[in-house]
Amino acid sequence: MELFLDRDSARPVHLQFSALLRERIYSQEWGAGDKMPSEHDFMEMYGVSRGTVQKGIQILVDEGLVTREKGRGTYVSKPDIEQMSGSSLLSFAESLRMQDIDFDTKVLRMEIVSANRTCAKKLGVPENSPVLYLQRVRSTAGGPLIFMESRLNLLSCPGLDNYDYSTRTLFSAIEETSHHKIGYAKRRYGARAAGKVRGGIFGCDEKAPVLNIDQVIYLDNNVSSEWGNMWLPTNRFVMVSVLQRI
Repeated sequence: MELFLDRDSARPVHLQFSALLRERIYSQEWGAGDKMPSEHDFMEMYGVSRGTVQKGIQILVDEGLVTREKGRGTYVSKPDIEQMSGSSLLSFAESLRMQDIDFDTKVLRMEIVSANRTCAKKLGVPENSPVLYLQRVRSTAGGPLIFMESRLNLLSCPGLDNYDYSTRTLFSAIEETSHHKIGYAKRRYGARAAGKVRGGIFGCDEKAPVLNIDQVIYLDNNVSSEWGNMWLPTNRFVMVSVLQRI
């Protein structure tokens, strides 16, 4: 279907323009990492003002679909991390290291709290049991990449609150304190609006889409050790699966 700007529509032209560009990106007319036409080119192509072009592109910047590079132009966002989805359970730290991506981790909050009903069910512990609540942000050269919220089972992993998680990986600490290997995980994936807090962390509009991964990590004895929620900007992350046809 050919896209065009409807001058008779009550919908503002800059919103129509951003929708048009969005569809061209979704249809892969411009691929990840491709440079888009200049503002002047867009003005000539669609007969619109510079202000219309700038407003339309800013909407896509806020959504994380495109990035602006000063002095270079506008580019379709290119994910800089791939996470394998399949039979192997990798932590995000392990995945980044496998891709030779340097990162650092900052602990925003770590405290022992009481498990509410939902948390108790996820971790398989009595309600009001002490659990470790841990907030971390993992960043690469491109900025914050993952905001992680973990609620950890101190009954199965006593002493988890004694580690420095800016340098220590959570999976290794879980295995050390539990004296068990991590066995498997149950994950749920969903798209969410970033909201004020996560938008502030990622530097995006609070209405911009982010990926939420809700997971429970189980030890090899089937005891749950972590209920975690990971938040990732969709323009910097992609899930990859390798599937075999039987």
